[in-house]
Amino acid sequence: MKILLLDLDSTRPDHLGCYGYHRNTSPNIDRIAEQGVRFTNYYTSDAPCFPSRTALMTGQFGIHNGVVGHGGTAADVRHEGERRAFRSRLTSDCFPALFRSAGMKTSLISPFGERHSAWTFYAGFNEIHNTGKGGMESAEEVTPVVIDWISRNAQQDDWFLYVNYWDPHTPYRAPEEFGNPFENEPLPAWITDEVLEQHTTRKVGPHSPREINMFDAGTNPKFPRHPGEFTDREGLRRMIDGYDCGIRYMDDNIGQIFHELEKQGVMEELIVIITADHGENMGELGIYGEHGTADQGTCRIPMIIRWPGMKQGHVDTGLHYHLDLLPTIAELLAKKPKGSWDGVSYAPALASGMPCGRDYLVVSQCAHVCQRSVRFGDYLYIRTYHDGFHLFDKEMLFNLSDDPHEQINLAQTQPELCQKAVYYLNEWHDAMMESMTFDIDPMWTVIKEGGPYHAKGQLKKYVERLEETGRGYAVPELRIRHPREFS
Repeated sequence: MKILLLDLDSTRPDHLGCYGYHRNTSPNIDRIAEQGVRFTNYYTSDAPCFPSRTALMTGQFGIHNGVVGHGGTAADVRHEGERRAFRSRLTSDCFPALFRSAGMKTSLISPFGERHSAWTFYAGFNEIHNTGKGGMESAEEVTPVVIDWISRNAQQDDWFLYVNYWDPHTPYRAPEEFGNPFENEPLPAWITDEVLEQHTTRKVGPHSPREINMFDAGTNPKFPRHPGEFTDREGLRRMIDGYDCGIRYMDDNIGQIFHELEKQGVMEELIVIITADHGENMGELGIYGEHGTADQGTCRIPMIIRWPGMKQGHVDTGLHYHLDLLPTIAELLAKKPKGSWDGVSYAPALASGMPCGRDYLVVSQCAHVCQRSVRFGDYLYIRTYHDGFHLFDKEMLFNLSDDPHEQINLAQTQPELCQKAVYYLNEWHDAMMESMTFDIDPMWTVIKEGGPYHAKGQLKKYVERLEETGRGYAVPELRIRHPREFS
């Protein structure tokens, strides 16, 4: 058995052709989707990067494994304490260990462990290839490492190869010589002139159009595709095209990998899994080029699985977490799932197309804001505990069927749906707290330690920027909500 997993950082599904995007960003990914199962309601349990990949590797929600943010004590996997044996639980319970238990060689090509000091990310791999730039790699630096590995190992039996690409992540880094295949194609129709004006003149908070560089308009000449700010449709095009070029450039490199696998004669038997750690807001909630909320843009991710002998050309619409992949693979490998895992298998969806989604999902974000959201039916309910200086309402409710880009908050007009969502949220939270030995929710650790890592200590300086750019109207409310930042 041979398995290739492609982890495509910051890739949102609705910018891929196989998910209906109007631009030809992903012909190689689309080909795999035609041959396998494509999941349309697949979410990371915890965003962004570090919490998401820790949840995947441990098989646990962030509230259980302890990693919910990018800094402070909630950015380390919980210690097992006195119960820890000679080796930690991750030795046998992590995602790669599942493949090793089936007698497979496990290999990783990624710099991620070093990027976030996420050494637990390496657990269970026989070999690790750190591409060396901490997530600033461009695809042409990753692909040769992958092709070299394939050329040396493809003919062996029983391997699992995990490959990490970064090109859709800011700053947009596709080489200038790649050009812009989308320069004459239309922009997303939902971002009308009225919406754009609202975003550029009224939106406050990091990664608004006036602060693509988080809290300012800084740029880097090394990355000419990536703007510091924009105020018009030309700037919007630069933003959207930069992201889409990153996806297409990455897809071209994935095509090179597939070509090498075909050359080695193993492509037909290969199991291919294509997914991401999180998506990317491209205008949702007025945010561009960031994965900083617990919303649809950030937390919905692609999942495509081509498993020879399983369903082909099938679309699964059920609700699933990314950490459901562990028990799914365990079932398909005839392995017993670990009791520490929080996931639920959806193997029947792959084997026969049987619906097996969850009734609802709870997704979390504690690196840029502190939010927990409930995805149920056609709706997404977002509850904000720390707004990361975006001035979000405490409660937001969106009908994703009618309003996929989260423009109309229904919380005031649909209180009964908010109550239903809060019930789900409380049920989930009770189950999480009851099922662990710890008595602390790490989201509240983040808040008590001063707030989300990417917001701490930034507000005083950011207020100056707001006043300089004609958005000083927001400063009094920011002072009310965040008095500690001004003390």
